[in-house]
Amino acid sequence: MKGGYFKYIAALILFGSNGIVASYILLNSYEIVYLRTLIGSIFLIIVFALSKQKVQFWKNKSHFLFLVISGVAMGVSWILLYEAFAQIGVSIATLAYYCGPVIVMVLSPFIFKEKMTGGKLLGFLAVIIGMLFVNGQALSQEGTSWGLIFGILSAFMYAIMVIFNKKAKSITGLENAMCQLTMSFITVAIFIGLKQGFSVNITQGNLIPVLLLGIVCTGMGCYFYFSSIGGLPVQTVSILGYLEPFSALIFSAAILGEKLSLVQIVGAVLILGGAAIGELYRSRKNKLREEEVKMVL
Repeated sequence: MKGGYFKYIAALILFGSNGIVASYILLNSYEIVYLRTLIGSIFLIIVFALSKQKVQFWKNKSHFLFLVISGVAMGVSWILLYEAFAQIGVSIATLAYYCGPVIVMVLSPFIFKEKMTGGKLLGFLAVIIGMLFVNGQALSQEGTSWGLIFGILSAFMYAIMVIFNKKAKSITGLENAMCQLTMSFITVAIFIGLKQGFSVNITQGNLIPVLLLGIVCTGMGCYFYFSSIGGLPVQTVSILGYLEPFSALIFSAAILGEKLSLVQIVGAVLILGGAAIGELYRSRKNKLREEEVKMVL
């Protein structure tokens, strides 16, 4: 479980750096998504081949179907999200996109029979308030637009991605990440092929950030992400998932020189505090159960 938490948090930090790396790439949004899924898929396929693991996904066709749906949802979600970035900016698109964990948390008691504990609910509310503090001002200024709609749709696709990946229980670890990202690439490739063809002009100045985005942020990030969420509670995945936008804010301030307002700093504290409350409550509850068992023995 500890290893799962470490990999999940590492994945969130890598994903949080996506916007920073992408800001150095002079391509449109769907070309960036196309390249990151292509390079990330190739990277994971090579790693899987070198690891000499046996392919197992074909043994359980229903679980493989769940993973295919999850991969398609991830590709569509990224296309919508990056288009939202282009139209309404990172802050509003991020706020809309991170309705996705909210949707997962609401549905998890019905789909996965996980209980909504009081501690997790309190942490979840703190996270939502924090996100509003971070992005609420920009949302009130912009109003409804196609970009916001794209962001909300990306949130729904995010929820589908997490739910169906969680249901593909027999496909785990590196194989899960490889299949997931490959299906995502195929989805994005079909989209870009219909839109403009498959060729993308990569200039020399774009090469290093493209490789960094594809290999490290996407390939390694997806491996850490999908090899960890299967062993973590869905609500925990939802709450800790907000570390991704928080890390994006920190990277923006440290690398791009974007300053955080006092309200945004308060929001960031609420995001981390909310995640901590949900996890500490669960850990305390598990510890009390262990002590009760010891007393009985």
